[in-house]
Amino acid sequence: MITFEALPAAPETKSPARRTEALRTMFDPRTIAVIGATDRKASVGATVLHNLLKDAQGRQIFAVNPARAEAQGLTCYPTIASVPGPMDLAVIATPADSTPAVIEECVAAGVRSAVVISAGYKERGAHGAALEKEIAQRLRASGMPLVGPNCLGIMNPLNGLNATFAETLALPGNVAFLSQSGALCTAILDWSLEELVGFSAFVSTGSMLDVGWGDLIRYFGDDPNTKSILLYIESIENGADFLAAAREVSPRKPIIAIKAGRTAAASQAASSHTGAMTGDDEVLDVAFRQAGVLRVERIADLFYMAEVFSKQPLPRGPRLTIVTNAGGPGVLATDALLSNGGELAHLDTATIERLSGFLPPHWSHANPIDILGDADAQRYARVFEVAANDPNSDGLLVILAPQGMTDPSHCAAALIPYAQKSGKPVLASFMGGKTVHKAEALLNAASIPTFTYPDTAAGCFTYMWELAQLRSDMEMARAPEAVPIDIPVEARALALQAIEPAQRSGRSILTEIESKQVLEAYGIGTVPTFLALNAGEAVAIAQHLRYPVVMKLHSETLTHKSDVGGVRLNLENDAAVERAFTEIRDAVTARRGAEHFQGVSLQPMVRREGYELIIGSTTDLQFGPVMLFGLGGVLTEVFRDTALALPVLSRSGALRLIERTRIAQAFSGIRGRRAVNTSALADTLVRYSRMIAELPVIAESDVNPLLASSSGVVALDARVVLKPEPDPGGVR
Repeated sequence: MITFEALPAAPETKSPARRTEALRTMFDPRTIAVIGATDRKASVGATVLHNLLKDAQGRQIFAVNPARAEAQGLTCYPTIASVPGPMDLAVIATPADSTPAVIEECVAAGVRSAVVISAGYKERGAHGAALEKEIAQRLRASGMPLVGPNCLGIMNPLNGLNATFAETLALPGNVAFLSQSGALCTAILDWSLEELVGFSAFVSTGSMLDVGWGDLIRYFGDDPNTKSILLYIESIENGADFLAAAREVSPRKPIIAIKAGRTAAASQAASSHTGAMTGDDEVLDVAFRQAGVLRVERIADLFYMAEVFSKQPLPRGPRLTIVTNAGGPGVLATDALLSNGGELAHLDTATIERLSGFLPPHWSHANPIDILGDADAQRYARVFEVAANDPNSDGLLVILAPQGMTDPSHCAAALIPYAQKSGKPVLASFMGGKTVHKAEALLNAASIPTFTYPDTAAGCFTYMWELAQLRSDMEMARAPEAVPIDIPVEARALALQAIEPAQRSGRSILTEIESKQVLEAYGIGTVPTFLALNAGEAVAIAQHLRYPVVMKLHSETLTHKSDVGGVRLNLENDAAVERAFTEIRDAVTARRGAEHFQGVSLQPMVRREGYELIIGSTTDLQFGPVMLFGLGGVLTEVFRDTALALPVLSRSGALRLIERTRIAQAFSGIRGRRAVNTSALADTLVRYSRMIAELPVIAESDVNPLLASSSGVVALDARVVLKPEPDPGGVR
């Protein structure tokens, strides 16, 4: 990832409202210049010009090429400055090395927007990255949005705009498809033409030098012709802007994303537990979740879900009722449902009685409702009516396997009136080929999505429920707190004061005492901890604290004390303290060297009943600080019962974070243990999230263990790792 610190966005030209207005001109231009236009067959410049001329719809198209007198019947102008009148859109198909100068000319000529199709930029190495930097410098103050470089181009099928080098314009529809892969764009375009899938826009984003995910999400979020936004993502350069835009739009329109490259390795240099346990893909998952973006696994799911969301309401719960005339497909649908987080609706007793009143004796008497192979249209309709009224059902899937006594189109027609008045999402899987085409057409015309296979349909229902949960979580996060978290106004200043000695001495690792001071600044309870430089001081402190006590290594260089024999628990007397001091000093000296031993810290031995937990943070390149919570102790990296969140958390967000761990199931009290004070735990998580959000100097941090019990929460140990000093060179 390359960022240019010397090129901050000019706020007056890159405000979201101005960007959205500028993009409107790009997607509905009245005047277009093709820079690099030509007659040369199979060239990008020739194909783009041909596509624009083929369906101009009143737009004025101009050709720019200093080496030609004309192209495809149009006069060629030598420069963009010589083209009469201002241009709404410039489509640039010139060699990469010429592009910075072309962009400068476009800015000077007042061009309102640009698409750079040319390749040969950062994907080609240092020289290409330098070209992108030059382009960014020329764009900086202009406000001219630029899509690309290295892209297929853009389409607006609703007005016939085809500013790409693809051969065919997409069909008009209500789905905006935004992709970082131009090759995928062409493949999806071919597929969509065969499957009759329409789009409100088709955007190949390329390198995203200027126009980013946030700009496009906001634009299509405001576009009345777009009902769903589909994203194919390879990277996210500006994570904060992506999240801000997605949070704004996702409550109004579904944003459905697929991310390539799920298996990126976590950092090998992480010095905290959190850094070692947090992978890039896990962070992306939580970012999507908190922004209301539905993440799917397959490209086909992008389009399935866009169709489903445009036709059916979201379910109120995870419980699906399956009606089928064949047992096997019902079982397959059930497997797909349960393995993806859905539930089978438990049929109400009254529902079973009503069904038994008219179904053959051998019907399944349970969900899936197997109405047997001889089911006709009337039986399907009566069963569906009863099942739709079951109070335990949140949605319905109707499966039909063609059989001799079953007319698929009659069954479809009989189902439609009941489906339309059910108020619940209804999906259908009419299996087969030509025999079910008419039935599928009837269902689709009635806004009932159809699927070739029932397990696919069941999987789509679980995605519907997932999106419903995402929206519910976002509503809870936006709700005002019932009990405000009182964080002192001076918290950040006090924390920075605790950090300052380490920065002054060039250390990146805070000692345990310094780390706890940072926590205390934000109102997070810690165990009193004192420094002893020799055995005599250690005994005096232990006597003051009263036995038993805990002794730990005090080091400005080592982070994991247990790994070097640096922890002694339950010390009961002076002799035990003296012996522990000597053992820790000798162990550290033998394993790492005497220079890593700077004394010991002492704290009371906490005997409170409770659970050892961990809270921590790391820094993600795309989204900034990331927070972790879960089971703590020395085996935290073994069991990995943790969940992630992005700060800042609300109280409801903190409670949801707790609920996503398995250890949380024990917090209500098991085997005689008292329940954990989850309110105090949530309060601590909120405070910690504020701390890491307000202190960007923190690279990683851990509180492990964090002891949670019925009486409250206390940090027994803490570790903070600082970021290195920023590079003064301006480019990183």
